[in-house]
Amino acid sequence: MSKLLTPTEIEQELATLQSWTQAGNQITRTFTLPSFPAALAFASAVGHLAERADHHPDILIQYRKVTLTLSTHSAGGLTEKDFHLATEINAIA
Repeated sequence: MSKLLTPTEIEQELATLQSWTQAGNQITRTFTLPSFPAALAFASAVGHLAERADHHPDILIQYRKVTLTLSTHSAGGLTEKDFHLATEINAIA
């Protein structure tokens, strides 16, 4: 099981991530894409990253917007897995 991060560690990790915010024991970011098909393609690409990492975000698609929410449910909060996947997602955005 992954170790929960402390509030200080979470703050440090968030400082390195563009546009992700914390809401309770999860982090979230909304991406705006140029079209609905682009939003679907982005969500699919995120799905492939998540499957490879065996760590799956909640994905909400609203027309051109894709909102991703990350939390390590098995650990009950935020772990390094969340921030690693968020970094990978930012790299493909």
